Amino acid sequence: MKMVIAIVQDKDSVKLLEELMTKGYRATKLSSSGGFLRSGNTTLLIGVDEEKVSDVIEIIKETCHSREQLVTPMSPVGTTGTESFLPFPVEVVVGGATVFVIDVEEFHKA
Repeated sequence: MKMVIAIVQDKDSVKLLEELMTKGYRATKLSSSGGFLRSGNTTLLIGVDEEKVSDVIEIIKETCHSREQLVTPMSPVGTTGTESFLPFPVEVVVGGATVFVIDVEEFHKA
């Protein structure tokens, strides 16, 4: 058995969960936040048999797309000088997914 851990943008999480459930996969949803943009993310924990991992990853790829977005960076925490900080919107790539696949030694359902 494998554990697929998918970190996706909140905007993609509802559609991804719907696609996973439609195809018979269960997932546990955890709220999380990113370090760079400090924006909301969703972390999904999906337990699957080893031969189903590629199917789950394909669903994630089809559902979670990268896109460009204008964001206004937050000022650095703990700095006193603001001379190097420019509060102008910058275009960054957001979305997509970060996926980890790990081995599960044991699985118990009560």
